[in-house]
Amino acid sequence: MLPPILSNLRIPVVASPMFIVSGPELVIAQCKAGIVGSFPALNAREKDGEPPLLDAWLTRIREELDRHNQQNPDRPAAPFAVNQIVHRSNARLERDIEICHRHKVPIWITSLGARVEVNEAAHDCGGISLHDVINATFARKALEKGADGLIAVAAGAGGHAGVQSPFALLQEIRAFFDGPLLLSGAIATGRAVLAAQAAGADLAYIGSPFIATTEAHAAPGYKQMIVDSSAEDVIYTPAFTGIPGNYLKPSIRAAGIDPDGLGDATPEAMDFGKDQRKVKAWSEIWGAGQGIGAVDAIQPVAGLVERLESEYLAARRELALA
Repeated sequence: MLPPILSNLRIPVVASPMFIVSGPELVIAQCKAGIVGSFPALNAREKDGEPPLLDAWLTRIREELDRHNQQNPDRPAAPFAVNQIVHRSNARLERDIEICHRHKVPIWITSLGARVEVNEAAHDCGGISLHDVINATFARKALEKGADGLIAVAAGAGGHAGVQSPFALLQEIRAFFDGPLLLSGAIATGRAVLAAQAAGADLAYIGSPFIATTEAHAAPGYKQMIVDSSAEDVIYTPAFTGIPGNYLKPSIRAAGIDPDGLGDATPEAMDFGKDQRKVKAWSEIWGAGQGIGAVDAIQPVAGLVERLESEYLAARRELALA
């Protein structure tokens, strides 16, 4: 059974937190549209000496969603989530945990490591924690450390994706876990959302289609490249961060790099510190999942969610009649 915070969404979708792309505008639009919106805490980067931008972002999100709920009591916004990169190079983690705890963030998403103290902080402020995993071994470790739910990151997902088929990954996790389970990996239509549920997930975890929305904090060229590209334009490589991920070949070529001649990097190369030069370099290599072939236009979040809902309900009706 899903916890109440995940039970009353317009459609069973959580928008995944995307590096650089996800900010307050995108999160607020996603929540107002009736799905969980999210962003990585590390996207909120202030200049040295300035107050924490994460604090300002959370204040803005809460105030705008509260205002929406007061004006639309019959159509309240969905909850929001903050992603914490739980990696040893993230020097901000302790500070960001304190800020999220103070703002009573309702949903905490953790990546690249499972930490007991993060889950405890989420629970202490009344929230739940979801941890993303690429195999059953990592899933068991996350649950042992107190995660409430899991995000199965299967082959084809944007960002640091796994390599396992969603069918294999979901069935192995479901063999020992009956709690909240989300699926990530090339989900870009309402029909795919329903397929995720049929395969054993409770909710779909969708990222790349939201890059091509007006509210996304992505360069115009990035948004258009999502529209123009398909699964064949996505390459899976560890070359940029040390951990394998899916990236758009055209963006790699635009950066003057041959996508067919990439070298390897090791996980030790991963660094989530405050090196702004590295952030700038990564911002020019654009990530995407294999589901982008379903994206044919740049549109507002509300329009994308409406399409997903229409496709999802149509697929349910079709299967009910089969």
